[in-house]
This record gives sequence, C-alpha cells and structure tokens, in this order.
Amino acid sequence: MKHDEFTPLPHAPRDHPNLRMGRIGLLLANLGTPDGYDYRSMRRYLNEFLSDRRVIDYSPWLWQPLLQGIILTKRPFSSGSAYKSIWNEAQGESPLATITKAQTAEMAARMRTMFGDDVVVDYAMRYGNPSTRSKVEQMKAAGCDRIVFFPLYPQYAGATSATACDQFFRVLMKMKWQPSVRTVPAYSDDARYVEALARSVERAYKSLDPKPDILVCSYHGVPRRYLLEGDPYHCQCQKTTRLLRERLGWDETRIVTTFQSKFGPEEWLKPYTVEEVARLAEEEGKRNIAVIAPAFSADCIETLEEINEEIKESFEEAGGERFTYIPCLNDDATHMDALAAIAVENLSGWIEPRRAVAQAAE
Repeated sequence: MKHDEFTPLPHAPRDHPNLRMGRIGLLLANLGTPDGYDYRSMRRYLNEFLSDRRVIDYSPWLWQPLLQGIILTKRPFSSGSAYKSIWNEAQGESPLATITKAQTAEMAARMRTMFGDDVVVDYAMRYGNPSTRSKVEQMKAAGCDRIVFFPLYPQYAGATSATACDQFFRVLMKMKWQPSVRTVPAYSDDARYVEALARSVERAYKSLDPKPDILVCSYHGVPRRYLLEGDPYHCQCQKTTRLLRERLGWDETRIVTTFQSKFGPEEWLKPYTVEEVARLAEEEGKRNIAVIAPAFSADCIETLEEINEEIKESFEEAGGERFTYIPCLNDDATHMDALAAIAVENLSGWIEPRRAVAQAAE
C-alpha cells in the first residue's frame, strides 16, 4: 500500500471522505522540556508540570494558591538559571529534547529496516512541546489506525509512566474515531536494558584509574507514602540495582541505591542522594565515587545539573576527591537495540519484521 495516498473505504458511497489507513504508529514519550529558559517559558512549563495531580496530589484548594503565588513567582528564575547552565544553545533546546530526537531517529531507522514505511515513529512530551495531542493527531492523519505508546521510563511510577498514559488516553477521549492502542509496560528488569546499563558502567570504569570505591545508583525520588499506597516504583528501582550488580559480578558493598530531587516538606524515598554521597565521604571514607541514573532514559536537568553540579558539590564539600558521573544511556547503540526489541515485542500480532517473515518463508 502507498501510504502517501488516500485509501477509499470498501463499500462506501462515492461522496464518503477518503482516509489514510493501514499504518502503525510507535510513539515514544518522555517527561518534557520548557521551550526556553526565560521566565515566561519556565513559568508555563512549571505550571503544567506542577499542576499535574499525579505529580503533586495535594488538594487543589490548598496547592494551587501556593503554586500560582509564591512558587511560580520565584521558581522560574532558579529553574531557568539551572536550564541555562546546560542549554544546547546551538540547537536552541534543552539536552533532553536533543537526545530524545536522536533516540527517535535511531528507533525510526531500526523500524524502517524491519517494517519499511508501515511503522511511523515519533516522540511526544508529557509537558511542553511537542505535545502528546499534536503527535497522536499527526499519526492518525498519516494513516495510523493502530498506535503503540512507549513511555521511556524503565521503572513504573504514577508520576511518570501513569501520567504519560493518562495524557495519551485524554487525547483518545476526544477522537470520534479512535485508533487501536497498546501501551508498553515498564522494563526495569528487562535483561537487554540491564545489559546496556552494565556496559555503560564497564566503559566508564575502563577509563578510570583507580576504580571508584562505590557506584551510586541515583533514581528520581517520590514521596514515601506513594510506596505505601501501592506504587511499585521503589521496588522496581531496587530490583534494577540488584540485577545490575549481579550482571557486573559485584558484591553488595560496591553499589548503593539512592533517590534524588526531593521536593516539599514530606518524607520521600530514602536515602537521599545529596545526603548519602556526603555520608559516604565523611563516615565511610569513600573519596572516589561514580554516580549513574538508571531511571532516566536520557540526560536532562536532573542529571546534568542536579547530579553533576549540586550532588557533586555535596560530595566534595564532605571531603570527596573524585566524582564521576556516568551519562544516561541516551542514544547508545546497545540501549537503542534494547528499546527496539521491546517495541517489536509490543508490535507483535499487528505486524511482524520482514526479515522474520522472509526467514519463515525459506
């Protein structure tokens, strides 16, 4: 089928609108990014992000006056300064946007090899641009009557995976004719993802002499009560660390799980990364550490600024001497191979790779 042409519907009257049909969309989804680091862009982005009840679930009657008043008056300045320190000025965008584009291009190349132009690959952001709505509408206009929605969060959390799916479903709710859809589950214990993590650690350690005393696996934090309310995020983070340690062949003394980005007055998942790296230096004499962020599929403000600046500073002020940040998997070939394999599994039954079909025919 030529997908750039409109396809008449069988048995439809002559005056019925023709439609593009028969393709499958693969929509990658990440957290989001402001359009710029100026005050208005940051305020618009933070308002959307911090108004999400999946992220901040306090009563709007209490939370919104605080958000619209004090927080969105002051925080756009500090957040804008942080974004400015890591901004990709050449492309006029945040690193998360740059990397997500690269991941999408790599995924598209792999899907094209296996499926030709039958699978359309694109990306959307939960907050900011490009919006989930705009990309779903584009896919449908391109003839996608089926869509696989792929949140790029290895570990499931209500504040990440669930809110991305919520937004996807909100778009569908307003469509007269919905495409058939599937959502890709979290892949925290997928052997291919763990292998990609392990190889990134091995590459980093190969260039380090002496080797780090300990590897800190820093995951984005959430309030501790989310765990008590049934969110599996904490357990999946712990499992990812354990599987990574087992793949590397290490004992438990060489790796630790921590949580970063605490916000607000209540208790979050512990230990807090910013405090733990200081404790490791002060109390355990760990002067040489490496930090990796397994919950982030792409480097962003939380890794490039928070880990590599704020958390690094905490470690050094406590007596730490050598701090190594191991970048996220980003568009690394092993990572993209893993994500592509997961995507193909979720496409199964709708379409099969051409190579597999050819081999079966032989």
